[in-house]
Amino acid sequence: MRCCVIGGAGFLGSHLVSALRSTGRDVLVIGRSDRDAVALPPGVAYLQGDIQNRVFIGGALQGVDELVDLAYSSVPKTSFENPVQDIVDNLPGSVALFDVASGLNLRKMVFVSSGGTVYGEALQLPVAETHPTNPISPYGITKLALEKYAQVYHRMRQLPVLCVRPSNPYGERQKPYVGQGFIATAMASMLSGQEIRVFGQQGTVRDYIYVEDVAQALVCALDQGLPGESYNIGSSIGRSNLEVLNEISRVALASGIQPKIMHVEPRSFDVAANILDVEKLRLLCGWQPKTGFAEGIARTWAWYGRNRGRP
Repeated sequence: MRCCVIGGAGFLGSHLVSALRSTGRDVLVIGRSDRDAVALPPGVAYLQGDIQNRVFIGGALQGVDELVDLAYSSVPKTSFENPVQDIVDNLPGSVALFDVASGLNLRKMVFVSSGGTVYGEALQLPVAETHPTNPISPYGITKLALEKYAQVYHRMRQLPVLCVRPSNPYGERQKPYVGQGFIATAMASMLSGQEIRVFGQQGTVRDYIYVEDVAQALVCALDQGLPGESYNIGSSIGRSNLEVLNEISRVALASGIQPKIMHVEPRSFDVAANILDVEKLRLLCGWQPKTGFAEGIARTWAWYGRNRGRP
């Protein structure tokens, strides 16, 4: 089985590639970076190119049985700064990918959306896949638009695509200071002696899940997910920024590091709480998170400590 992961050299993608290799799959990674700058497991092929180039992507996907689309060039913070660029950088390329993929003989395609942004303010918690989708960020709007395009290509062109909605992954190799990944930025800040800002007294409540558990959920969706469906991926446990910092502080203090935390005014564009219901995926294939939060934080802290906060 040959599986192509677009964006497979990034934080989540690199963990997914390892999980796919452990199943015996032949894995191809497509990315924008030069191959020399990309560290991938032995035996994984890499192609540098732009998915908006239909000739390139059409040729690259010949002989591929499965496809996972992780490519996305912005984060919620940058989407607010330039919402038009968020559309231009992300929408045309992924729609073109759906179009090219619908002409191939794929067994399955997985589009990775965002459970943290497509729902908007929660009407009830935890949030199931049937919850209304009313995103309040340009990032979430574009992700939801791509989900809708995926559904169109599934219905009109029989593209065997499904969508997954991860909550807030964290773990080794996540980049800090990019406007996404609170845990990565908090750890890098502690290690470099910088202050960590919490918006409000407690901060927002999010559903944090260890990256290796997300990778296994993606493999489950690829193996058994039903085309046309959407699946949440999360822990179903909500933690405030302050609760997260308390857990990180425990391991930081054990390392002789005193965290510096500063409370500032809440931001109007932050959803107060996002916690995902993952029963649909559990019933599908028995998946559930295996890594407890304390264990995941300890592993992640050890990695950042060895790398001094650098991805």
